Amino acid sequence: MDGNIQVTEKKQVVLSLVQPTGTPTLGNYLGAFKNWAKMAEDYDCLFGAADLHSITVRTEPKVLKSRIIEIYAILLSLGLNPEKNIIFVQSQVPQHSQLGWILNCYTQFGEAARMTQFKDKSKKYAENVNVGLFSYPTLMAADILLYQADFVPVGEDQKQHLELARDIATRMNNLYGNLFTVPAPFIGKAGAKVMSLQEPTKKMSKTDPNTKSFISMLDTPDVILKKIKSAVTDSEGKVYYSEEKPGISNLMSIYSACTGLSYEEIEKEFDGKGYGDFKAAVAEAVIEELRPFRAEFDRIINDKAYILSSMEKGAERAEKRARRTLDKVMKKIGFVSYR
Repeated sequence: MDGNIQVTEKKQVVLSLVQPTGTPTLGNYLGAFKNWAKMAEDYDCLFGAADLHSITVRTEPKVLKSRIIEIYAILLSLGLNPEKNIIFVQSQVPQHSQLGWILNCYTQFGEAARMTQFKDKSKKYAENVNVGLFSYPTLMAADILLYQADFVPVGEDQKQHLELARDIATRMNNLYGNLFTVPAPFIGKAGAKVMSLQEPTKKMSKTDPNTKSFISMLDTPDVILKKIKSAVTDSEGKVYYSEEKPGISNLMSIYSACTGLSYEEIEKEFDGKGYGDFKAAVAEAVIEELRPFRAEFDRIINDKAYILSSMEKGAERAEKRARRTLDKVMKKIGFVSYR
């Protein structure tokens, strides 16, 4: 082989989408976002704002627009390079909706009806149980299959949807040949599992009506300090990790993720100290952890021209890939192409 020829190994594709339904939390950051820049070095990554999914719940147009811009700015602020990674807005790539409709026609009603999230959200939003809420998983499948994603980072609440995407991909591959890569859940570096500050047996959530229960990635240092000071603990007053102490154990998990210290090291550090000292230290660690991200976000969010330009480039690059898959699918099914 010629010594001057370099063979570049093709990287596996990872797709990560975030809904613009509110500012992500510290749990999102420590559990996933913090590791995305490293993930982007090792994989061919696409990151996006899943705004089509967010309209299953009624939102004021101005609010939706501002949330899309905010979540896109957050993605740009995570240390992701928009020149190396595709960072896009879902609604700006029409192939998502087109493939979503096709996949609806290859998904059985019973499969969609079994989705736990549809049942849960139907109860929560009983006044607006729309068809989009029902077909949400097939659109999610389209998101994944469009880019021939090998892996998708999914939380517990989305595992069922990924399984449906795998089933649809396998079904269509059996019918028409090798149309889609069958995606698998992404198993990367385990991030911290962050629980509610007010109900530490529940996962931290940006939709929790009690704003004291979660820390937003855009909370100010003063707000972070107040929220952690008001975090539920117990009456023992001793810092150590135990399932019997969910409040303190949650704060230890957060402190460990921000400082890199083990639980044993944390216990030694706060031996003989009370919860007040510990909470102050946790708050300071969180503030320092988020400081570089927050500084970058504050810079980017004030540069609308850069945001819109990055969106345009991201949409063009995403659409180029998406069109290849959609064209192949439509040809195999039997649609007539004018190209």
